[in-house]
Formats: sequence, C-alpha cells, structure tokens
Amino acid sequence: MRNTTGRASVAAAATESAGQSALAWPGADAGGGEGPRTGARRWPRARRILIPALFIAPVLVYAVVFFAYPLVFGIVMSFQQFDFAAVVKGSGPFVGFANYRAVLSNSVTLLALRNTIVFTVASVVCQVGIGLSVALLLNRKFFLSSFLRRFVLVPWLIPLLATGTIFSLLFGSSNAPINDILQHAHLVQAPVPWLIQGNTALTAIILVNIWAGLPFNIIVLYSGLQDIDPALHEAAMVDGANPLQKLRYITLPLLRPVLLIVIMLGIIATVKVFDIVWVMTGGGPNNATQLLSSWAYTQAFTNFNFGQGAAISDLLLVISFALALIYLRSLRQQGR
Repeated sequence: MRNTTGRASVAAAATESAGQSALAWPGADAGGGEGPRTGARRWPRARRILIPALFIAPVLVYAVVFFAYPLVFGIVMSFQQFDFAAVVKGSGPFVGFANYRAVLSNSVTLLALRNTIVFTVASVVCQVGIGLSVALLLNRKFFLSSFLRRFVLVPWLIPLLATGTIFSLLFGSSNAPINDILQHAHLVQAPVPWLIQGNTALTAIILVNIWAGLPFNIIVLYSGLQDIDPALHEAAMVDGANPLQKLRYITLPLLRPVLLIVIMLGIIATVKVFDIVWVMTGGGPNNATQLLSSWAYTQAFTNFNFGQGAAISDLLLVISFALALIYLRSLRQQGR
C-alpha cells in the first residue's frame, strides 16, 4: 500500500514539474536564455527577406554596372576636358559648362537637332498611321490572314545593322534595285542619288526606319483591336454607321490608351536611333543626316572630343527623360 501511494506521489510530482517546464519553455528562462522555438521562428522570417534579396541582387548589380555607372561617368565627363591623356588617367581637368557652350554654339549640333526632330516626327507618324491601317486589315478574317500576322514580324527579327547594310545596297547606286523599280514604274525619269544628296539621304534613312519599326506598331495595335468587343461594331452597323464612323466613334476612342503607348514608346526609341544612320550614311553627306546620336558618336570617336560627345549625349538624355515624364504623366491621367 505504501509502495502504491509513493509511486502515485512521484508520478504526480513528475507530471506537475513537466507542466511547469512546458509553460515556461517558450519564453526566456530566468537566466535570459531562449528556447529553440524562437530560433525556429526567426529562420522563416529571415528566409522571407534573404531569398527575394538573392533574386534582386543580380539585377541591381547589372543596373549599377551597366546603367548607373556609365550614366554618372558620362555626366562627369561632360564637365571635363577629356582627351586621350584623360582616358589613361580616368579623369580630366574640370572645365565647367565649356563643353555645353561649345556644343550649343556649333552649327552642326543645331542641324543634328533639326534632323532628329524631322526624323522622329516623320517616322512615328508614318509608323503609327501605316501600322494602324495594317492592324485594321489583319483584324479581319480573310485568306492567309494568320500567315500575314506572322510574316509581318520578319523586319523586327533582323538586326538594325543588317537592315542598314541591306538598304544601303538597295539605295546605294544609280543602278540599285530601288532606282530600277522606280524607273520601271515610271515614277522617276532618272536615277535618284539617294545617299549622295542631303535631302534624299535623310528621306532614305526615314523610310528604312519606318520599315524597321512597323512590326512593333502593327502587333501592339492589333492586340489592342482584339480587346474591343465586336458587339459594339455590330450594334453600330445596325444603327446605320459606316466604316469611317465606326472607326472614329468606336475604334479610336477605345484604342486611345494603346495608341498613346505606341506613340510615346516610338518617339523614345526613334530619338535614340543610331545604327541605321551610321551604316547607311555615317551622318553624311556633309553632315546632312547627322542626328544627335550619330553626332555624339562622331565627336567622341571620330573627332576624339570625348567631353563634347558626352555633352551631346547628355542633351539627348534630357530629351528622352522629358519624353518619359510626359509618357508617365499621360498614363497617370488615364488612370484617374
């Protein structure tokens, strides 16, 4: 009997002690120690921070090395007299705004700015206009429509350097294919010196840029047309609307956000075009086709005036930044 009572007392004491230890274990003990559950809770929290940081780190490193550092270095270079000696040293004498004053007082810079405006406006207007027309055509169902939607991507797949090389051969001489086609179609009487005269050379690079940028406009505008409910056009047709009225009062208002995106992205991309100009004309003849992008390259790597080249690049950067702000503001107004 005593043994049974003793065993029961020992078991009760052990149970009570275990219960007390279980209640005291999750927190800190009297000596300030922590139980293993606190560390286990901290690891998932740290993992939620560490794993996204590991994914973001390569992008941040890439952005700093290939975007932020060249941008800052170019801005610093534009305020220095940067020549070959400065290239070796990594920096040159500080000259303030002398490079910007020299650039803005140069007549070629003003010509390049005018050419950039003409080149951008003509390219974007034609790209959007032709792109919308082709997108409206491809939005209809007809024979080989699916094939044409895929085929229209071909110019976009060709690198701009290859595009410029091909068209320089097509436009290059008096007996080049473009002149042969125009003469056989009786559109011109004599061969046109496309890449030799200033006005025709600028026209040629505009035409090539339009051809290269059309696929982007067509695909984006076609995607926007696909989001318009066909029932709206059917209802308008029942009410007696003609195709022009449906385009004006239904298609264009509903397509306005997509059109705005296409126009702004087209302007930003066209302002920075360099490959086509450099391959086809090199900025010539007599700087007649110089754009701000090609003129910055000419100053830096042909005339070896790196400071003024950086200053022109910074002016181009300011223009692109202003266009980006206009684009973001327009998006914000649409979201209201």
